[in-house]
Amino acid sequence: MSRYVLRRLGFLLLTLLLASLLIFLITQWLPGDVARVILGREADQAALQQLEADLGLDDPLPVQYLRMLGNFFRGDWGTSYSTRTEILPQVTNRLRNSLQLAGLTLVIAVPLSIALGTIAGTNENRAVDHTISLTSLSVVGLPEFVTGLVLIQLLAFQWELLPANSSIAPGSSFIENLPMLVLPAMTASLVLIAYITRLTRAGVVEELKKPYVRTADLKGLPRRTVIGRHVLRNALLPTITIIAISFGWLMSGLVVVENVFNYPGLGRLLVFAIDRRDLPLIQAITLVTVLIFALSNLAADLLYAYLNPRIRYQ
Repeated sequence: MSRYVLRRLGFLLLTLLLASLLIFLITQWLPGDVARVILGREADQAALQQLEADLGLDDPLPVQYLRMLGNFFRGDWGTSYSTRTEILPQVTNRLRNSLQLAGLTLVIAVPLSIALGTIAGTNENRAVDHTISLTSLSVVGLPEFVTGLVLIQLLAFQWELLPANSSIAPGSSFIENLPMLVLPAMTASLVLIAYITRLTRAGVVEELKKPYVRTADLKGLPRRTVIGRHVLRNALLPTITIIAISFGWLMSGLVVVENVFNYPGLGRLLVFAIDRRDLPLIQAITLVTVLIFALSNLAADLLYAYLNPRIRYQ
């Protein structure tokens, strides 16, 4: 098992290095002149050249890349070009907000979708299976802003159960933020529930047709035990990957949901940085996002190995 873990850690480091190189190259190809964005259109050439020298933008690209990578791992993320404040506190504060939203979304979506997928899979081609499948297909086809606006209309305006605006205060606790997190978490959960439910259903249907399930039934094992201890253990392997990928998406990809509810998450900060061509801020956010994706997939691989011991020796 230790060799498997070390191999996955080595793959994670290689992924981070390759991703950081791609991030650096992409940010260099973004249109627009950073110095002119900072100084304005009326700045003369001498001032532009001086600012580029001060920011190190005139250094060779390999030097800029190594400096970016070294500063990131040292925790020295520099100062934002647009806000003139330190990047590390900005990103960590938004990361904290995104973690709260992602955590609540997963708490809502994962148990519910696995339960629905299991119910549908164990009742294949019955009315309950068709109902769950059709409902999940209908939900997954709706854009996030549509479901978000519907939830706001019903739960915030019509029934007045929850606030429509999710502008949480900096440094506030999860308990304080909880009422404002529910609506965006429900909106994001509807998308995840549809995907995870259908994937779980497909896995359960496939596992129920295998010989070991028939053998367990012939031995007289309770159906609940067969499904809980054996079928789900194998059927959820593909689902684990989707959940891991979804966690990374929840951290920085909820731009639409964050804009609908005015939620200060990492995705909105990334859009803000791109609009202003704030290269250090863009690089910091994307590197953090890649790290989260890599750690999520590492956790999924380790859980794979726990559920299926054969994977450890591959």
